[in-house]
Amino acid sequence: MRSLLHILVLAALVAAGSLYWLSRPQVLAAGSFADSIGDPERGQQVYLAAGCRSCHSAPNGNDKDVLAGGQRFPSEFGTFVAPNISPDPEHGIGTWTLYDFANAVQRGVSPSGQHYYPAFPYTAYIRTEPQDMADLWAFWQTLPLSDAPNAAHEVPFPFSIRRSVGLWKRLYLTDRWILTGDLTPEAMDGRRLVEALAHCGECHTPRGTLGNLDTARWLGGAPNPTGSGTVPGLTPTELTWSASDIAYYLESGFTPDYDSAGGHMVAVVETFAELSSDARDAVASYLKALPQRD
Repeated sequence: MRSLLHILVLAALVAAGSLYWLSRPQVLAAGSFADSIGDPERGQQVYLAAGCRSCHSAPNGNDKDVLAGGQRFPSEFGTFVAPNISPDPEHGIGTWTLYDFANAVQRGVSPSGQHYYPAFPYTAYIRTEPQDMADLWAFWQTLPLSDAPNAAHEVPFPFSIRRSVGLWKRLYLTDRWILTGDLTPEAMDGRRLVEALAHCGECHTPRGTLGNLDTARWLGGAPNPTGSGTVPGLTPTELTWSASDIAYYLESGFTPDYDSAGGHMVAVVETFAELSSDARDAVASYLKALPQRD
């Protein structure tokens, strides 16, 4: 009997150790950006496409480029609060390096080795190029500082155990493209925007039980995380607009039926309106290349 107990204890310890090892943070290779030189002008375009200010500007702030944080994002796992990510050295990320920044954005890992919750869309940003990170970081240094303190997430147990996010990443964090096949160069540019920088799937794709994106129903529409209404689908099955209609909507916020963008999409349109017409056309080309859904 005692031998059986010893075996069970040993098995439990081995299982716990295995889970701890599997949930460890996976970071970029050391020295990944040792020779990187960022272009702040190009970085501004990355910043706009990535929608950083859409989530991280203060709820009632006048200057949307002051990334003071504070916006609240409710979900079935709790309410997440956007942090201050301005270049402020005390309350923001002013003491980070480019390597720290890229690990956070592309791997969801803090400089101290803590997992970030996937409310931060690193599951999309992981597909961005290293030069995108270098350019974005160069532009980041030009942003205004904010001394706004950070608020804690309101996440109940067991989701409050951040280490468990490492196991979630093992299942769902991948840099593989979702739409593959013979794409035009314009559609490939659109894929970089839709699947990576603009992280459109985070809102427009339904989720599984563990909060993972159900890529089998990619951009097929999803329940609104606020619990009110739905987020529309973007495949040709649901979105029957022409490519020019889609591009115009991203520039103006007006639909072909003379309706206008609402909710969080207002902020998305505001940033896309500042991008080039080529970028908006590329997104439209990508959406029209999506397969019809049953």
